[in-house]
Amino acid sequence: MTVQDSGKVALVTGASRGIGYGIAQALVARGDRVVITGRGEDALKDAVEKLGADRAVGIAGKAHDEAHQAAAVERAMEAFGRVDFLINNAGTNPVFGPMAELDLGVARKVYETNVISALGFAQQTWKAWQKENGGAIVNIASVAGVSASPFIGAYGMSKAAMVNLTQQLAHEFAPVVRVNAIAPAVVKTKFAEALYEGREAEAAAAYPLGRLGVPEDIGGAAEFLTSEKSGWITGQTLVIDGGIFLNAGVG
Repeated sequence: MTVQDSGKVALVTGASRGIGYGIAQALVARGDRVVITGRGEDALKDAVEKLGADRAVGIAGKAHDEAHQAAAVERAMEAFGRVDFLINNAGTNPVFGPMAELDLGVARKVYETNVISALGFAQQTWKAWQKENGGAIVNIASVAGVSASPFIGAYGMSKAAMVNLTQQLAHEFAPVVRVNAIAPAVVKTKFAEALYEGREAEAAAAYPLGRLGVPEDIGGAAEFLTSEKSGWITGQTLVIDGGIFLNAGVG
């Protein structure tokens, strides 16, 4: 079936694989064009080929690099003439251990990559298109940002900041741009595989819905939050957790 062109364009960061790619795939499937970013040229090229070279453009770089942020938005404007939607998915989690022993330099790196980069991309898309033409932003947070997250505290701290950044931008960018966040639990990606590798059945058993998340779960939510169906929703964080929070307090 031929998909009708929506006329809309999305910039999806960290989208060469995993959740970012799942989101880009969902948006392309509904007729959007996408500009995707990632650090690896080869992985990005493969993703563009799978999405369709007529529907997708890739630009490699580091999310926290301000020059890359500007270049990605400029590429979207050059290729498609607009950037209606921004999906801030790029993130890092390079450390595992207690907060009491957390290297502060690593904490700064996590915060810069996970939070400051999202703000930078939002500033760029706002100035280039959204301020005058409207649109939507979706920030990918995490359940780690709305609860305690043992041994990945730096990541959780940064995702909590992402939730608040969502509220700040939603307030400031209203009424022309809606800004929401998605907070997934464990999704089966290379990024998260250390949390379930070799024990997926055991990990999944903790979820009332009986499985871990997959990128398509988040793609569907991002598609909704960038559609007119969510036209009266802004400043919210949608938790997608397979029901895991239902277990809170159960002992």
